[in-house]
Amino acid sequence: MTTRASRGSVALVTLGCTRNEVDSEELAGRLAADGWDLVDDAADADVALVNTCGFVEQAKKDSIDTILEAADLKESGRTRAVVAVGCLAERYGRTLADELPDADAVLGFDSYADMSGHLRAVLDGARPEAHVPTDRRRLLPLTPVERPAATGGVSLPGHDAGVVRSRLDSRPWAPLKIASGCDRRCAFCAIPMFRGSFVSRRPSDVLGEARWLAGQGVRELFLVSENSTSYGKDLGDLTLLETMLPELAGIDGVERVRVSYLQPAEVRPGLLETMAATPGVSPWYDLSFQHASPTLLRRMRRFGGTEAFLGLLDGVRARQPLAGARSNVIVGFPGETEADVDELERFLVDARLDVVGVFGYSDEDGTEGESLDGHLPEDVVAERVERISGLVEELTAQRARERAGETVVVLVEEHDADDPAVAVGRADHQGPDVDGVCQVRVPGGAPLPAVGDLVQGVVVGSEGVDLLVEPR
Repeated sequence: MTTRASRGSVALVTLGCTRNEVDSEELAGRLAADGWDLVDDAADADVALVNTCGFVEQAKKDSIDTILEAADLKESGRTRAVVAVGCLAERYGRTLADELPDADAVLGFDSYADMSGHLRAVLDGARPEAHVPTDRRRLLPLTPVERPAATGGVSLPGHDAGVVRSRLDSRPWAPLKIASGCDRRCAFCAIPMFRGSFVSRRPSDVLGEARWLAGQGVRELFLVSENSTSYGKDLGDLTLLETMLPELAGIDGVERVRVSYLQPAEVRPGLLETMAATPGVSPWYDLSFQHASPTLLRRMRRFGGTEAFLGLLDGVRARQPLAGARSNVIVGFPGETEADVDELERFLVDARLDVVGVFGYSDEDGTEGESLDGHLPEDVVAERVERISGLVEELTAQRARERAGETVVVLVEEHDADDPAVAVGRADHQGPDVDGVCQVRVPGGAPLPAVGDLVQGVVVGSEGVDLLVEPR
């Protein structure tokens, strides 16, 4: 039997989305249970395990740069090996391994179950053969209700009920994966190919992990998936999310439950009613609009348009007038006309969204978008990104100013390093990482609230999308 001391240490470096964060903490849990020491800094670890992102070109570049930076530590620090896992590794497999010899191994999702063995082999001098990527949608039946019986032989990160996560940070909120994969076929997106078909986690597993997170001091559960509105369809009940939300919100220690990534075409009135009526479920709507021109959306293999989307937002605000709403949009998709951009601008002006991410289109390997005619020159795409980004900056700052006078409850996440009188956190209508924050200024001489505290206050001003709050 191998002892803890002989297994060594590992540092997990996580890139990309909150779904990747969950995968990293599951890997950390597996490795800790198998005797590895988890350390924060790759320079202090025997193995730097880089959980990569493969979503868009910039994310791929960041992942490769991080792997190369970790490899440099083999010359100057304790690090003996660098191993790439995650979406980029799954998506490109052997090709990435051949083009990136600085990585001692490139391992796909199917390697997660025995990650300890793979890392041990790498430290012993082996170079595990990288996999040949495949379309992971083909690993499970096409019909969602047939999938639960077939998932036993397929590695699905974040779905192993026998693995206890190891938290890699002390934030008062944590992502909680409710599903993985996607059944939609958006023309610009490669995620379904390397994440696979949509698979829900069983409610009992989600609730069990939620209780464990609450026991670790987590006050806010951030439900993540590629498409939360599909939750339960493969378990035979599309209303499972509505059933589960009150149970999650009722867990001792949990103050907030936040639902991410709602697909507009799949949002049901019953889900909106449950989110609005359940105490503890944040009035925050992460709606994946992507564009507003009906013609261009059909070309993207999506549904909806300005009028439908504004109607959805009206339905949200009729139930919760102060709700937060955010989205992402893509400009420069093949065939996009000036009229399409004008339509997007009209929608954004009328939508009054709190946060909007703006992305310029670029081809993704294996997607339908690659083969479409009407590709726009790069300078045109860049000009449209600048144009829409400027509008969004103005509109979201205006939306923040409109919140002056509102009463908010702020979950404190950190103390401002430059101002000892300011605590920084988020109100109910603000999502983590990518949305604005609240800066809570306490009266002179008063103690700062602790990280994890909930502080009630009034919005007295704004800076861009950030809100300035005075505690009550």
